[in-house]
Amino acid sequence: MNFDDLKINDDIKSAINKMGFSKLTPIQTKAIPDALSGRDIIGQAQTGSGKTFAFSIPILNKIFIPDKSPQAIILCPTRELCIQVSEEIKKLSKDMDKVKILAVYGGQAIGRQIRVLNKGVHIIVGTPGRVIDHIERETLDLIGIETVVLDEADEMLDMGFREDIELILRHTPKQRQTLLFSATMRDDIKKITKLYQNNPKFIKISDSRKTIPKIKQFSFKSDDRDKIEDLVKLIEYYDFNLWLIFCNTRRRVDFVYRNLKRSGYKVDSIHGDMTQKVRDKVMNKFRNGNISILVASDIAARGIDVSEIDVVVNYDIPQNPEDYIHRIGRTARAGDSGYAFNIVAPYEAQDLVRIRKKYNLNVKNKKIPTFEEIERIKNKKIMDEVKVLIENNDLDDYLKVITSSKMNTTEVAAALLKMMREK
Repeated sequence: MNFDDLKINDDIKSAINKMGFSKLTPIQTKAIPDALSGRDIIGQAQTGSGKTFAFSIPILNKIFIPDKSPQAIILCPTRELCIQVSEEIKKLSKDMDKVKILAVYGGQAIGRQIRVLNKGVHIIVGTPGRVIDHIERETLDLIGIETVVLDEADEMLDMGFREDIELILRHTPKQRQTLLFSATMRDDIKKITKLYQNNPKFIKISDSRKTIPKIKQFSFKSDDRDKIEDLVKLIEYYDFNLWLIFCNTRRRVDFVYRNLKRSGYKVDSIHGDMTQKVRDKVMNKFRNGNISILVASDIAARGIDVSEIDVVVNYDIPQNPEDYIHRIGRTARAGDSGYAFNIVAPYEAQDLVRIRKKYNLNVKNKKIPTFEEIERIKNKKIMDEVKVLIENNDLDDYLKVITSSKMNTTEVAAALLKMMREK
């Protein structure tokens, strides 16, 4: 199905077109038509399946602009996901007139949020704790809510938000639409759906094994003491724009970040001990392309959804197999292809075998590139660029300089190549 086939307003279609999307993902195909009709939905889908569009498009399609009180609320487990979802909705509503979206989460000054709420907001995207804070302060009234979304419900329950979620739901009208999305469908999720949804349609797209067919996965043997050097070799050899590197601990994050920074890369790090303000600043740099490498821990990486990530590197193999799936799912977003590199020390080999068997993964073994191979690939890249310049045939002024110098042209080319490589 194409987005043009949906019965939604033209302003939303225009924004989707400008974002470069045409075909719906499976979760969007199955969820959007029912959500547009007002039906409650349970969507079991992994991160990166396109579920943000699946609930955002129906919400935007029925927003009544003159009413400046909250008409939809989306609950997310983390600040990062909260920001990401609100930014996606802002993009979708770019061509709509005066739709107001507000992200509310801890770590940001509550006074600013209150001022925006007082001016009028149509859609709230929030973490449960901060939403309750506003309810208790009476700065947020949910009486006019028509749609509630529980995004990544299993993560919210894992983080202990069940009571908060139920309290928020009790503050919304009973005659509302409730859309729940979760990667897993456990008993505690089912209890929530029975209590707070009305005859929901259950949609299951795929399990973890089926969300990663477009991710090419590779394993590179390395000793622990050589890992940082081998990581640099991979970065030098493979010509990717955005790298997301995962470590198991904060100390490892700091170690990898310091060494890559020392080597001159545009790199930053994110881990759970950082303040939210610092984490937001780093994530903005990564989204905007101001840094090309982000080193992260699992906790801090919750909610990272940058569509252009080319490769995910497991500098450490995760202990939990599900963490492996969550990590590599950060690449190959919305139908694109991507890469996952695993740098494996001998003591981690069995962990990767266990993960491969559990999910029936195709992880191919590769060797770390040698210095000679790296040199060869870099030279080839420059020569490919030279070839394109020659084909464009815009070199007359430069040819005059070379011919008038009366130097050997082959030696001139070699010297220029040396200058480029060593500058």
